[in-house]
Amino acid sequence: MGQVPIQVPSGVTVVVGLGVSGLAICRHLTRIGRPFMVADTRAVPPGLDAFYHAYPGVDVHCGPLHALDFTRAFEVVVSPGVDPRSPGLEGLIDTLNPETGEPRLVGETALFVRAKRAGGNAAPIAAITGSNAKSTVTTLLGEMAKAAGVSVAVGGNLGTPALDLLADEPDAELYVLELSSFQLETTPTLGATAAAFLNLSDDHLDRHGDMQDYRLAKQRIFSQAQYAIVNRDDPLTWPVQDGPKVVYFSVTPPGEHEWGLVWQGTELLLMQGQTRWVAASELQLAGQHNYANALAALALGQALGLPASAMVEALKAFTGLAHRSETIATLGGVTWVNDSKGTNVGATLAAISGLGATLEGRLIWLAGGVGKGADFTPLAEPLARCARLALLFGEDRGRIVKALSPKVTVREVENLVQAMEAAFAIAKPGDCVLLSPACASFDQFSGYQARGEAFRHWVEHKAAEASP
Repeated sequence: MGQVPIQVPSGVTVVVGLGVSGLAICRHLTRIGRPFMVADTRAVPPGLDAFYHAYPGVDVHCGPLHALDFTRAFEVVVSPGVDPRSPGLEGLIDTLNPETGEPRLVGETALFVRAKRAGGNAAPIAAITGSNAKSTVTTLLGEMAKAAGVSVAVGGNLGTPALDLLADEPDAELYVLELSSFQLETTPTLGATAAAFLNLSDDHLDRHGDMQDYRLAKQRIFSQAQYAIVNRDDPLTWPVQDGPKVVYFSVTPPGEHEWGLVWQGTELLLMQGQTRWVAASELQLAGQHNYANALAALALGQALGLPASAMVEALKAFTGLAHRSETIATLGGVTWVNDSKGTNVGATLAAISGLGATLEGRLIWLAGGVGKGADFTPLAEPLARCARLALLFGEDRGRIVKALSPKVTVREVENLVQAMEAAFAIAKPGDCVLLSPACASFDQFSGYQARGEAFRHWVEHKAAEASP
């Protein structure tokens, strides 16, 4: 006979997951006086001793969730890394809590919305999602708000958890949140003033099952939103239900009230309808994909009522985020770009297409690592148009070679250093060497950050050698 599940005491909230978000949830529940316990599927979660020290009276269950009976629990609040369909949690997200009117299973962002409303906090929310570039747009919008003199709190999936933002910055005049599909699928209603869905490409299908469910999870960002900022070039980002006022951005010329890119002679302009906002040459960001990110941030800022002059000032000053299409140096007329955060095909496709469209010379692409079963064939056509060579390293380099041949010239090497040495020998003035691996890094690095830093250090060392 199987073990009888442990009964969760009546009225207790169960926090599932002892990660960054889970701890933020625990701090919030402590602040509002809600009794809670913690569950984690790991036998010994990292930080468990520190948790016991901080919360000596709180029960912790380590192990399978099906060992708990949630029947009497007030609510189950899951961390983003916990699948709401995990064994033991079945049906909770589909049944309503009579006290809150929300599903009995929610996530941290739902508690943020609830607490903000309960506290009478009327500050608007700007929310950003997408398979790629959401951190860049979130950070850029935050910089635009600061330039406008707005007291802004920036976080969510990026940096500070939303509940900690609410506690630490209760007087913020604007909350800017990056939200992942994992966070959105457990957020019944967001109510953002401006919500952006930047793009959609294959990712997290091991969690969502298929592209349709992945898309629908991200679509929840538009729940009770006033403005929906979406990608004209990616119809999968368009709202599936009526409600918000839709504003489009695109890398093509815009229609009236839309945002887009226009060539005037040899000058590329970021425009809204017929109105010029800024020339691409005035920005420190490079590549069409980054110009699209800039347009999305401008559209969000306008929807929030930020003044144009402040937004343009912040945009011109913005250098981008580390490891995200980050220009490290120009050596002998060759630009070296670190996009180590490009860990999936969609992100790398954006970097290749964005940079390739603006190059005087050709692209030398550095890629490889752990492919997570991805289909690399969508990369072949854009590389065929703009690449001089693809230098491939790491565990799944053979799979990438197979996907690219015979359209792209490829060469296999053992590691990133060999790839950079080969690129340095081959590149010509006007070329760009792009590290955008389309793969995870764990075969040869501790994470994408370590991979990007290895690239940065090598290039900076070369630049120092070249200095007089």
